[in-house]
Amino acid sequence: MTFQWETELADLLKRLSSTQQELLSLLASKRELLLARDLEGLSCLVPQEEALSAELQSCFEYRKELLRKAADQGLPSTSIRELAQALPGKQAGRLREPIDEASGRARLLRHQSLSQWVVVQRTLLHLSQMLEIIATGGQPQPTYENRSYPNNQPRATSGALMDRAV
Repeated sequence: MTFQWETELADLLKRLSSTQQELLSLLASKRELLLARDLEGLSCLVPQEEALSAELQSCFEYRKELLRKAADQGLPSTSIRELAQALPGKQAGRLREPIDEASGRARLLRHQSLSQWVVVQRTLLHLSQMLEIIATGGQPQPTYENRSYPNNQPRATSGALMDRAV
């Protein structure tokens, strides 16, 4: 039975490693496309991104199933690392390195995903601010407005684009 655990864990780690490597490659491509502002190229990555996301979800479900089976057999079931360490010496030793590598790649994936998310969010914020400047003609709107306008005429609040369109 122990040999089966080693095989199942090795299979999971192999699938996970392959998916993580592909995702790292995709994120590198995405970073280059973001820098080049290539929207068409970014949209072409969506199907590959969805497929990798589905594969990661599949790995997660497989992991969950392995840990549930481990719990049913009285083995440690809080993590794959803990389960692998419960295997006999040689088998645990052979799984230690792939587990450490998968863990390191997961940290790298989180870091790269977060940094790209921050770049995109800052870009959206910048675009939002640019639209606000265009819409208000560069004049900030007061939070509390004094309703007593000179000559009882309301202030013009449209931007230059709006003035020319009218």
